[in-house]
Amino acid sequence: MYKLKTRVPNIFLILATLFFGIFPYAQAQGGPTFIRDAEIENTIREFSAPIFQSAGLEPTDVKIFLIRDSSLNAFVAGGQKIFINTGLLMRSSNASQIIGVIAHETGHISGGHLSRIGDVIARSTITSIVGLLLGGAVIAATGSADVGTALILGGQQIGERGFIAFSQTQESAADQAALTMLDRTEQSSKGLVEFLKIIESEELYSASEQSGYYRTHPLTQDRMNAVKDHLKRSPYANKPTPPKVTAAYNRMKAKLQGFILPISQALQLFPASDKSLEARYGRAIALYRRPELDNALKLIDGLIAEHPHDPYFHELKGQMYFENARPKEALKSYKTALLYLPQSALIHSQVARIQIELNDPRTIDSAIKHLRAALQVERDSAFAWRQLGIAYGRKRNIAQSSLALGEEALLRGDNNAASFHAGRAVKLLPHGSRGWLQAQDILQELSRRKKKK
Repeated sequence: MYKLKTRVPNIFLILATLFFGIFPYAQAQGGPTFIRDAEIENTIREFSAPIFQSAGLEPTDVKIFLIRDSSLNAFVAGGQKIFINTGLLMRSSNASQIIGVIAHETGHISGGHLSRIGDVIARSTITSIVGLLLGGAVIAATGSADVGTALILGGQQIGERGFIAFSQTQESAADQAALTMLDRTEQSSKGLVEFLKIIESEELYSASEQSGYYRTHPLTQDRMNAVKDHLKRSPYANKPTPPKVTAAYNRMKAKLQGFILPISQALQLFPASDKSLEARYGRAIALYRRPELDNALKLIDGLIAEHPHDPYFHELKGQMYFENARPKEALKSYKTALLYLPQSALIHSQVARIQIELNDPRTIDSAIKHLRAALQVERDSAFAWRQLGIAYGRKRNIAQSSLALGEEALLRGDNNAASFHAGRAVKLLPHGSRGWLQAQDILQELSRRKKKK
């Protein structure tokens, strides 16, 4: 499980006119943390793919992002991007609830509820989207001081009232779309009802205690009744969740609990007496965090013995070794994971990262190969581009290193660094070559940004 920290201004704003959801992340030490984890991401994507297809969306075009935040929230922003808080995943009790939330958020996308945003946020990178949605950065992105100042000075209550009045219709429409998608995919809508009941329970709390989901997804009795009425008519109302989906959900939740809960709480939740797969999984993670590496490895080795072809157990073992300064053993585990999950951009990137950190010239070509494979799947990975720049630098290939670092800087929103690296790549690469054209594309994007600003 890898984390990407995104720093934002230390102010909590509700941007009613910009996106369907709230970033409840006014943290004293910075902004929200985006979590990257191959198993959790793939599990949610497997839950989501049938929903996306039923909505007429290409599953690979919809990006899903996990935010480490304990509040119960999910929202869509910046086009086909769905953001899910870990708090929502951990407060759920079954896969059907998560699938219902995904269907609802997909309803916002398919319904075109984000069309009023324009391209300012839609064209943003993930690490800058938070900043773009917060006052000062909106000024820079839109060129309007009035807009940014109004967002900062308008206050939470004004923005929230406007948003709720605006979104009641969209929430009901998204519910109806979700019910249609769930029926098309022959899945029960009970999970959506169960989740709405969780939100309904928050009406008892004061506004400051209510979750972001309640504040940005206003619940009315009409919405609840509509979903309940649908269940009475749906031929799939009582269809059980497939065992494979339930097993994947249990593993995902146990993994999150093992990583996020206080260690003592996680160990109580997963006692040694519980021999279920998810309990041993969660306990192994908690022990590794404690740190009790030997005991954690015993548990994960036991799981690998039972499921030798499971990539995620090998990946976790690699992470345990890597974070305990045992890179050669980590590399072996990650490579084994890659055998069983060859399309994982995250695992390719981690293999390359270790190969680079080994500082052995013999591994650099392999690292470049793995990073190229990762970027074929996730071209917008700033981490992979940076590692590629480092790898080419080790080979003293300054042209390709500059090109990769230019891509990384562009994704991070560092226009000055992107201009410097892309400009150098243009000078060093053969005129008209693929790399030269790629560097020109970076410069053209920078020119577009400058004009937009």
